[in-house]
Amino acid sequence: MNAILNKQDEAQWALIAQILKPCTPRLQLALIDQLGSFSQIFESQASINNQVLNQQLQIIRRAYHAGQWQYDAESISKTLQQYQAKIIPITSEDYPSQLKQITLPPLLLYIRGNPSCLHLPQIAMVGSRRMTRGAETIAKSWAKSLAASGFTITSGMAIGIDSCAHRGALEAPQGISVGVVATGIDRIYPSRNASLAEQIIEKGGALVTEFAPGTPPLPANFPQRNRIISGLSLGVLVVEAALKSGSLITAKYALEQNREVFAIPGSINSTQSKGCHQLIKQGACLVETTAELVEEIAGPLANYGEKYKSLISVPAEKPTVDKLSGEESQLLDMLGYEPLQIDELGTPWPMDKLLQLLIALELKGMVVSEQGYYTRI
Repeated sequence: MNAILNKQDEAQWALIAQILKPCTPRLQLALIDQLGSFSQIFESQASINNQVLNQQLQIIRRAYHAGQWQYDAESISKTLQQYQAKIIPITSEDYPSQLKQITLPPLLLYIRGNPSCLHLPQIAMVGSRRMTRGAETIAKSWAKSLAASGFTITSGMAIGIDSCAHRGALEAPQGISVGVVATGIDRIYPSRNASLAEQIIEKGGALVTEFAPGTPPLPANFPQRNRIISGLSLGVLVVEAALKSGSLITAKYALEQNREVFAIPGSINSTQSKGCHQLIKQGACLVETTAELVEEIAGPLANYGEKYKSLISVPAEKPTVDKLSGEESQLLDMLGYEPLQIDELGTPWPMDKLLQLLIALELKGMVVSEQGYYTRI
């Protein structure tokens, strides 16, 4: 073997274990529990008292000595070098402790970027791919606020709420984000988020996956990815979701992993809010401000050491815009939180003046427009 695969490298022994077909995830966990490391699975001559487990261990060792794993291992290692990525096995101190707590955690993680950020207190933000304009604004502003308060924002790199959460976090001065992908570390899906991925890495964040390089975006891999998003985090915030949204899968994993689940309510008439409303009915915490979320998550946060807890501050409430003109303030009072068409406003201004005022309010972040409807934020 070349220097990339040497006998001293626990990460490479973990990689070999993933390549060998007899080595299922459950079997690997059982062997690590008995032997303590991946290297001992292959380098040690020791047997295990459990007869069945010992027989399986001997099968794995014979498969290893047959050497059919070498081509795949060398190919993966070359790709990791090309993308400046690394492997973190579950036996490493670099493996995030939050993720290690879940049922059947990934046996190894492929990572691009800063591995240490995986140990920071994280909030996962997920939601609809077909988001409304209001949800887009909320996702970005909440992610920025939470990142400014010291949380790392974790999401799945998808279009919609995921992308807004990542971008919002990066807008905070010291904002860090973690993108969990359902592909190989050498692939970004969707491809339009390639530049976003680079921005995450450049600002001290990381991209994470359990799938080998070259893995395409297979439908079955997305639910698996979702368990990592929730597993890394103290809690999951669902910004907007329909009843059949994949975000509800992440929330389900969060509950199974004993994580906090938060949901932002929306209009009772919006199909894009029904998933959040269902979560609230099932016991998710309804939150209307980031400060509420931080206060609710104080319990799980207490499990972090003082080094990390001291990084967190309660975010200030959303500042009001005090530089509105009298007419802008008057129009804002007329607008509610239900979408209204422009001719439903019943204002005293002519159409050109009304449009001018609406644009001004939109630029000041007080109003969003979507398909001819206007809504107060």
